[in-house]
This record gives sequence, structure tokens and C-alpha cells, in this order.
Amino acid sequence: MGEQTDTDSLETQEWLDSLEALRANRGAERANFVVNAVVDAARRDRLYVPQSLTTSYCNTIPASEQPSLPADRATEHRLRSIVRWNALAMILRANKHSSELGGHIASFQSAATLYDIGFGHFWHAPTESHGGDLIFVQGHSSPGIYARAFLEGRLTEEQLLNYRQETQGKGLSSYPHPWLMPDFWQFPTVSMGLGPLIAIYQARFLKYLESREFAATSNRKVWAFMGDGEMDEPESLGAISLAGREKLDNLIFVINCNLQRLDGPVRGNGKIVQELESVFRGAGWNVIKVLWGSGWDRLLEKDKSGLLLKRMEECVDGEYQDFKSKSGAYVREHFFGKYDELKQLVADMSDDDIWKLTRGGHDPDKIFAAYTAAVNHKGQPTLILPKTVKGYGMGESGEGQMIAHQAKKMTLSALRGFRERFEIPVSDEDLENIPFIKLPEDSPEMQYLRAQRARLGGSLPQRRRKSQSLEIPPLSSFQRLLENTGEREISTTMAFVQFLGSLVRDTAIGKRIVPIVPDESRTFGMEGMFRQLGIYSSVGQLYRPQDADQLMYYREDKHGQVLQEGINEGGAMSSWIVAATSYSTSNVPMIPFYIFYSMFGLQRIGDLAWLAGDMRARGFLLGGTAGRTTLNGEGLQHEDGHSHVMAGTIPNCVSYDPTFAYEVVTIIRDGLRRMYQDQEDVYYYVTLMNENYAHPGMGEAAAGAGAEAGILKGLYLLKSGGETAKKGLRVQLVGSGTILREIMAAAVLLAADFSVTADVWSATSFNELRRDGMAAERWNLLHPTEPRRKSWVEAQLEGHPGPVVASTDYMRNYPDQIREYVQAAGRRYVVLGTDGFGRSDYRVKLRRFFEVDRHYVAVAALKALADEGAIKPAVVAEAIGKYQIDGGRPAPWTV
Repeated sequence: MGEQTDTDSLETQEWLDSLEALRANRGAERANFVVNAVVDAARRDRLYVPQSLTTSYCNTIPASEQPSLPADRATEHRLRSIVRWNALAMILRANKHSSELGGHIASFQSAATLYDIGFGHFWHAPTESHGGDLIFVQGHSSPGIYARAFLEGRLTEEQLLNYRQETQGKGLSSYPHPWLMPDFWQFPTVSMGLGPLIAIYQARFLKYLESREFAATSNRKVWAFMGDGEMDEPESLGAISLAGREKLDNLIFVINCNLQRLDGPVRGNGKIVQELESVFRGAGWNVIKVLWGSGWDRLLEKDKSGLLLKRMEECVDGEYQDFKSKSGAYVREHFFGKYDELKQLVADMSDDDIWKLTRGGHDPDKIFAAYTAAVNHKGQPTLILPKTVKGYGMGESGEGQMIAHQAKKMTLSALRGFRERFEIPVSDEDLENIPFIKLPEDSPEMQYLRAQRARLGGSLPQRRRKSQSLEIPPLSSFQRLLENTGEREISTTMAFVQFLGSLVRDTAIGKRIVPIVPDESRTFGMEGMFRQLGIYSSVGQLYRPQDADQLMYYREDKHGQVLQEGINEGGAMSSWIVAATSYSTSNVPMIPFYIFYSMFGLQRIGDLAWLAGDMRARGFLLGGTAGRTTLNGEGLQHEDGHSHVMAGTIPNCVSYDPTFAYEVVTIIRDGLRRMYQDQEDVYYYVTLMNENYAHPGMGEAAAGAGAEAGILKGLYLLKSGGETAKKGLRVQLVGSGTILREIMAAAVLLAADFSVTADVWSATSFNELRRDGMAAERWNLLHPTEPRRKSWVEAQLEGHPGPVVASTDYMRNYPDQIREYVQAAGRRYVVLGTDGFGRSDYRVKLRRFFEVDRHYVAVAALKALADEGAIKPAVVAEAIGKYQIDGGRPAPWTV
């Protein structure tokens, strides 16, 4: 419907007067209720009532309803100003001679009040009676957090002087990084969008922990700070509907709306505040806008016509940025000057008075009111939208300017202006030295600061490194899965599910298992856990499931153990991360197993996998139907030939590609020991397959009693070829995953067709072999007078002559990582792999296409022998013909 004409203005005014009288006599809450009731009735009568998800461009909480700030305002202002100064000094001093180190001044200066009010009045540290609030600090604001910690005595001046200079162990990390500062930072947040995403799932997991009676979490809040520009990241908004749907009233987002991205305005032609309000309200959030400081209250009260509010609403963000980069006179002319009535509104104010009209995000009273409302709100997550100025206080060196984000230096006059504006106790003579300010411990300010934090349980941020150690069952507890399956054919996925079923029944750790699936339980054979463990739901199950009459029906439960995240790999990974770090955030070690299509794991959520490493996550990622040729019918977008290559880029990700059930069990059981008994900060990525075959027992491996150590190291002798054939020809064949079975078949072909003896090796992890080799190599480099150390690869190959051929279901550079360690054993090394895009076909055809099957392995082995002069090249040609290999076909990575 288009714009409507008022056909009876008198009647309209009577309705408006009635509403105003209701609000004046009964309060805003009653007025809101009545208006909503009228709107609901109108909709039931099928009247057209347009839905509006935005409110007026003014503060959500009227000045008349603000709680008073319980603070010594002057003392808090001095403390806040000193923190501002020290944060600025860190960057300026780090970049005094060169801008090589970088850093950010403007972000924290715009957000200083937002953090100060939180630290001073709201954020609890963990104590015996409170689990602690969880604070996601915006990455670019880290200097301000360091500055406060320095004032508290938690950091030294030497550390501040070594900001972004970490290699000598004395510095501070550029951004929040738990790996680099494990006692300080809890959450990595500078990879934009991931902080908001993880915060939502963190809030949900706190509810999960309480529902499952692991911890009392109802008094804990998750606070996530971010910038308005960061909300352009899809991940920033990707899970807000989950928060609304789950009614996560323990979650508070604070989006600092300084209206600027890195290069310019966030919404120069619009209003980011209004846009975010509509998006979050539509997702079921409570939204609180903090746009105007207290100085505006008098003007808004005087503005009886609503013209000031109209002017506030018609200005776009690009204009607001421009206003705050200029002066009071400029604001008078270009903001108030558009309408004569507004000019008169500020006629009694000087230009300086106008310039001091602050935005809401810089007003302690307004922020305190918003935070108070947020922590007391029930039934919804809360979004707070404070409007600020980027580079607040930086003057000509960046305040409200396009260059603010990149500013790392300030002119002396701008620095002097900053000092005067915030009353910093630094003399003219010392100004150029930019000294850090440290207050005497017995000063009133420090006593006030100590009392604030003592009331809230101690200093923040802080991180817990260790939790309770869990008792892990011995490997022998899973003996059935270590034995030969006989004629029964199973996949490694089936073996894992059986193993997981045993774990959840364990009296010591069973309840701590957190199975996580992204709507693929049935694919991985895990639907039995629906009834056994239940799927977590904050409201239980409000319906009778369609399959209620079946044994393994779909059961949702408030106490459910399984996290079933829908078609949502990013959300499932976020759930995994918060469960995998629960030992640190909640002092409750949980054991998450997240199983997914391997192609939709490290490739799709690689940034989250890296973040998990930074957060020192502990848990298991299971890449199902892994390898380029295993998920045979799904094609290019589903077939994974590189996840292990990607896993190898994460320093504390331990990855394996097992072939047999006993390997799977051995690997996961040892991972449990390392992460939950010994509390090592690693996490595991294990690939699984859906291909069924008979599995030998662990005791049948040629390595004998050494098989367990070899499985964990990454390489062990699976099958010896026996005595060398009469021709004296011998090769070493290495494989992993399903292609190990092609290696075994190739050994049979070589013996039968060409009298070549082959030893068969299972390489459960080329990534772990590479790390072991690098460690040996480094030792030898740095200890030239000590006995030379051998890598595990070199040591294992001793006594096993002949060239080495490796074939896997992954790109060639995966097995190629150990080349120098094979060569250190004096062996020629040939690798085969599945480089190129995936295809759909039968497995046997795919392995032929990618040139990793038994025939290509046999030909590669013969070619290696020919290159060493042990056989004639004609023998290789004979094998190529015998196995019907087309030497003229294009390489699989080119088609």
C-alpha cells in the first residue's frame, strides 16, 4: 500500500493525545503493551498493519528511566583516561622509529567507555560461587585491555614496550591469542566474524552444561564485542537466528557503531544502526540503542515538534562521520543549520558546547543503563548498539577520519590535544617521550580500581590452562575391536561408531562424550544414539516423532547428549570448539566427537580449524567418507583429496588416515590419554571410510608388539614379503586409508607376475612422520658434536632394502613430505596421489583414473627398480601392457 492521506486530522490527534496520556500516567511499558494489543487486534481483523523492525533513531532507554551509575565519576574518568593514554602510548612507542610493527589506536579509543563500564561494574571473574563471565574482546581493541592490565600490575612496562615483539618471550601478542598468551586471552577474535559465531554457540553450550548437570551456569553471561564493519562478514550474522530461537538470555552482543570500516564508512549512504536493529529484531533479539549522550537529553526534551529527531533520522552515516571529523561550528552549520527551528534550539550554546555533545557510546551513564537492562532481560539474547566516534580524542591525527584505522602515529599537537582533553598528567617536557602512567598502589584511584575488581571476583581477562584429569580406559578395554573381523566386512566408520558406543557406556568418561553431527547421523550409522543418548533441545520434545514406533526413533530431550546442528558445518564446528575448550572456560572437561564429510570439514571451515588450534581445543574431528576415491558417487564437490594436507598446516592438529579398526581404536584411545589424562593442548583429525572389507587383528601385524608405537608414530610394518626372491628384487610399499589395500594387492601382483618381493607398510600419518623427521633434523643441526639422531622413517626402513613407493587417496604432496627422511635411509622414493578434481564412478575406476590402484603401484615399483639398474626398462613396459595402462591419456590433474 502506498502513502495514506489523513482524512481526519482532529481524530488522529485525539488518538495521539490518548497515547501520550497513557505513557505519561502509566509508563512506557504499559503504553507498549496497549499499542501491541491494538496492533494484534487489527491484524486479527485483517487490517493492513505494516511490520516495522526499527525504532526511532534515538536511545532505546529514555533518560527518565535510566538507573543511576553507582560510581565515583571523577575517579572512573581518571582511570579510564589513563587507560586510554597507555593504550595509545603502546602503539606510538612501538612505531616511533618505524611503522613495521603496526597496531591500532582508533578502535579502542572509540570503545574505551564500553570496556571500562563492563570491567568496573558487570564482568565477573571465576570464583567458587560464580563460573565467570566470558568476554570476546574485539581484536583491534587489545591495546586497551593490555593498558588496563598494566595499570592493575598484571603486565610490566617491559611487556608493553615489547608489544608485537614476541619471539624473545617478553612481548604481547598483536591480538587476543590464547596460544601465545595462555594465561590471559580466552578467545581469538581478530579473524572477523568468528568471534560472534563462537560466542553464540558458547552461550548455548553453557545452557547445555547446566541441562546436563555438569555446572551451574545460569548466572554467567557471554559478552561479545565487535565492530559495525565486522558485521559484513557472513559468519557474524550467520547464527543469530539460533540465539533467538534458543532464547539465549545469557548472551549479549555489543556492536561498536563508530560508522567506519577500515577504508571508509560502513553504510555511508544509509544507517548501520537501523539496519542491524532490523536484522536482529527479526531474529528474535532484544535490541538496545545507545546513540546520544546525556547532553542531547535537554535538546530532545526542548524539541516539542520532533524536528530534531527528524534531522537525526534523515542524516546518513557518511554525514555523521563528516560532522565528527570537523568542529562545533561545522556541526552547527551543517547539522542544526538545515532548519531555522534547530538553529534556534542551539542558539544559546557555544561552538565548544556543541562539539561536546557526545555520542552515546562515550557516555558512562548511557552505557551503564544499557548494560543493566541487558543483564536483567529474560527470554531473549540482547544486542546493544552504541554509537561512537572512531579515533575518539585523536584530533587531527584520525578522529572521525577515513585514515583512522591505519593511524599508528600522532602529531605532537594532536598528542597535546589528547592530553588536555583527557587531563593526562604528563608535562610538556615529557610529552614527546610518551611515558606510560603507573599510579601509586596507595592512590585513591588504585584503591578504587582494586575494590571494583575484588567485588567482581578478580582480574579479567584470565584463562584456565588445566582442569581435572580424566581416567581413560586402557586399550585392552576395547579388545573386541582390536581383533580380526573374520568374514565380517565393516568400514572404519562402523568401527568408530562401535568404539564410540563403548565409550559412552564407560562409567568414568561416558557422560562427558559430546557427539556432534551436522544432519548426517544416519549417513554415518549413528542414529542409534538418538534414542540411547537423546538429542539436546532446550525445550525437550513438544511433538510425537513420526518414527516413534521404531527402535531407534528421533528423540529430543532437555538432557540430551547429542548436538545435532542441522545442515550447518560452521555451526557444528563452533559447537565442537566450545565443547573442546570447556575444560578452560568452565572447568568442565568435555570430549567432543564431530563427524562430517571430510570434504566439508577443513576445507569449508578452515578458519575455524585454525582458531581451534589457537584456542588450545581438545577433541576429535572425524572426516567421514574421506579420500578422493572413496565417496565414489558424489563427484567433484564431495571427494576429498587434500584434508590431510590442510590438517598438516595447523601445528597442534594431530591427524591420521587409518585403514583398519585396530588402528582407529589405538589412535583415538591414545588421543584421549594425551588430551584428557595428560592434558596436552592438541586436537585430533582422523579420517574414516564407508568402504566395507575384512579387517585383520592388531596381533597379525608384522611389526608385532611394536605395532602400537608404529601406529601412533605414523608408520609400521604391516606385512613382510618374506625371503627375497631368487632375482634379489625387493621393494617397500607404503599406503594409508583405503589405498593401503591396493598396496597389499600390488605386493601380490609383483610377486606373482615379476618375482619381486614387497614389504607392506601402513603409514597412518605422513603428517606425524614429517614432524618427527623435522625434530630429528633440527636436533642434528643444532647439536653437531652429538651422535646423529634418526627419524622414525629412517630407523624403520633399516634392514628393509629396495626403493620405496607410497600411494594414498590424497594429493602427492601428502606422502611426499617424508621424502628427505626416506632418502636419508639411502632409498629412492616414488609417490602416487589423487591430484585433480574428483569424479563420480565406481571406486575401482576412480582409483584407476587417479593412477593410485594396484596396477599403477606395481608399475611405479618396477620403474623404481629399473631406475636403479636392477631390471631392464623393458620389464616396466611389459607391466604397462600387461595391466592395460594407457600411457597416452592426459594426467588426471589436467582434465
